Amino acid sequence: MGPQSDRIQRPVVVSGATRRHGTSGDREDNAVSPGEPVAGLAARKAAARLLAAVIDAKTPLDGLTDHDNGHPQYKALDLRDRALVRAILVTALRFRMTISGLLARRLEKPLPPNATVLSHILHVAAAQILFLDIPDSAAVDLAVTHAKSDPRTVRFSGLVNGVLRTLARSKQAELAAAFAATDEAPKWFSDRLKAAYGVDKAR
Repeated sequence: MGPQSDRIQRPVVVSGATRRHGTSGDREDNAVSPGEPVAGLAARKAAARLLAAVIDAKTPLDGLTDHDNGHPQYKALDLRDRALVRAILVTALRFRMTISGLLARRLEKPLPPNATVLSHILHVAAAQILFLDIPDSAAVDLAVTHAKSDPRTVRFSGLVNGVLRTLARSKQAELAAAFAATDEAPKWFSDRLKAAYGVDKAR
């Protein structure tokens, strides 16, 4: 995926459409009128599609997000949403093991091997909830709407809603433990632990 910084900057660019998106709390019904575009959904669909290309087809991220010759779904977005998609993808790939572990803890049983579309939707949303400056409610709402819009995942929309809501509620308590089990902790997180507990305890 090409050279990347070892630090995810906070806050990252957030689409204005995302900030205008309604909040749901524990609401699962995100229904919109047929044909009505959902603000922010195209960017999340593009992120999930490109994540699939990187993970499943081993396609280099830099090529997919090239402004001139990149993936059609990426090129169809405006520059602000392209930046958001790129931030989501870099984050989802950088912290893939951490995200996978935290999602797995909220599933009663592992996803079937052929549920890759569902997995990518969850990873895109989890990257936003855990690491990016995006409201949790918007990330959850858009992931549920995305799941409902795809025949392959529509029956899992309730699962998407439940898993992501519980992840959002418990993320602060569990991130430190999750990073302790991997080598994925970003510099800003490590610096925060060192400031709070000292170098020895933060290791």
